[in-house]
Amino acid sequence: MAGLFYLTKFFGFFSSVITEPVLYLPFIKFIMGICSAEKRKLIEEIGILFEQTHDLTPLSARINVMLILSPNEGHTFEDITQITGASKSSVSTQLNMLLQLNRAEYFTKPGDRKRYFRASKQYLTMRLKDHLTKINSELELIEKLSSYNKQHNPEKYNRHLEFTNHFREYLEAQRQNLETAIAKMPGN
Repeated sequence: MAGLFYLTKFFGFFSSVITEPVLYLPFIKFIMGICSAEKRKLIEEIGILFEQTHDLTPLSARINVMLILSPNEGHTFEDITQITGASKSSVSTQLNMLLQLNRAEYFTKPGDRKRYFRASKQYLTMRLKDHLTKINSELELIEKLSSYNKQHNPEKYNRHLEFTNHFREYLEAQRQNLETAIAKMPGN
């Protein structure tokens, strides 16, 4: 009975479990062509990291990683639904969120009504610029705190001066690194 499979959490992020034997050989060949074991492992590992560091839902994190690891042709909505095993509604919601966050973009092909999704080409540049904004805000805050403490709490100001200077130097080095990295990004 070649081709009879029980699919249970095939990729580690399926939302449904199929428990009745069904002919899935064409589906599995399709999925295996898109997602090798190595790619599925990367999707899971990076997906967990994105959940924790980028405040994404498990499904949106894995869709985002899948798009990052995909070729430039991108994936159709149907591809993403099949690969994740999630409902159309869930995939649609998560794709729209990724589009709003500029983590994903879509394009169309002449003569084809389907939308193809891929990771945003500008996402990394935007992330670097966001970090730069945060660093600049922290530097402004340190200057305001130092100025206030120097005027109103001179003892505290002197006691913490060395630490404050080290932290300021660290932030200024981070700012310089970010500015250099942004200048090197394509399109800048």
